Amino acid sequence: MGRTRPKKKAASKATNPPALHTSPQNGPSVAALLEKAQSLIVQCDYDLALRFIRRILEQESSNAKAKEMLGVALLETGETDQAREAFLSLLPPNPDASSPPPPSAHLYLAQLNDGDPRLALQHFQAAIDILSVQLKGKERATDESSKNDEAEFRSTIVRALVGQVEIWMDPSYDLCFEPDADKTCENLIAQALQVDPNNPEALQTLASVRMSQQRPDDAKECLEKAWTAWKDLDLDDPRLPPIPTRLNLVRLFLELSLYTPALLVLHGVMLSDDQEVEAWYLEGWCFFMMSEQAQETGGTIHDLTWQELAKDARDCLETCKVLHTNQQHPDTPLLEHVAELIGKLDALGITPSSMDAQDDEGDDGWEDVDDSGASDGDVEMQ
Repeated sequence: MGRTRPKKKAASKATNPPALHTSPQNGPSVAALLEKAQSLIVQCDYDLALRFIRRILEQESSNAKAKEMLGVALLETGETDQAREAFLSLLPPNPDASSPPPPSAHLYLAQLNDGDPRLALQHFQAAIDILSVQLKGKERATDESSKNDEAEFRSTIVRALVGQVEIWMDPSYDLCFEPDADKTCENLIAQALQVDPNNPEALQTLASVRMSQQRPDDAKECLEKAWTAWKDLDLDDPRLPPIPTRLNLVRLFLELSLYTPALLVLHGVMLSDDQEVEAWYLEGWCFFMMSEQAQETGGTIHDLTWQELAKDARDCLETCKVLHTNQQHPDTPLLEHVAELIGKLDALGITPSSMDAQDDEGDDGWEDVDDSGASDGDVEMQ
């Protein structure tokens, strides 16, 4: 199986902003300002979004949607303390807080309180309680919109439950050493699978727990079920898990030395975003481990020698390093591991492919995985 190839992205063109609905006396309406601020957040133009959000809050200081967008924009610009205050303003005892408050505020605060795991757990649970009540109303509805909302509610509840599991399993907290930690994680995952039996995040989290319990066969079964649920979906299918979930699946595959499904999942990720730093890192790491395995056994993997696999690893890691620098990516430990792997490849005499030589041959020398269709293919995990 060859490496995927980064595609040159066309430069994005600025589009004319949508006209704001205005009145001669009052200027843009709050609804128009909200719509504009939301579109700017989607475009990741957080600084400009903040200007619109503050205009809304000047007119309606208690506007809950504007407060939530304020928190999001501040969080994305690195103003975490101000973002926390914005989300807290949506909760009691603030007199302007709605009843019930938006569960999203609790979910953001759970992530912002990672230094206080028990407070983070409380926020996750508060969000779960609110969402569970709202889900019951959606379950009784019969229209298509409510059914779509129900699926989103279930997915959000599962993410909150998974977030609690991750806190309980985190070795940097004392919670993981408590006697009931394993049982608590099992119960939380059982709740998640009861809410959404085939949810990939829940199944992957269960696989992580099984791996921590030294039960690799059970972990493999969970991962196979998680992947099977979506591997044949088109890339634009809304049921496809988000890229971070798929990359987490790749990490779990690699921990179990399941290299072929890992590469197939990575191929799908790169078809969606070939500038994804972590995807290039994981692909390079995957080829590196495949090269080590081929070298130890004296054989080949997918008809590739250990030197060819090592060359693929080197090229992926070099691409990762460039993207990491260009994007000013915040994950420093990832870059340190990339440098460590490149150092080992240097010691083996493995150098990057010569782009000039590739151009002379009429192509870039990168063997594409067959991308006919969006399926990741049927691969038996052994």
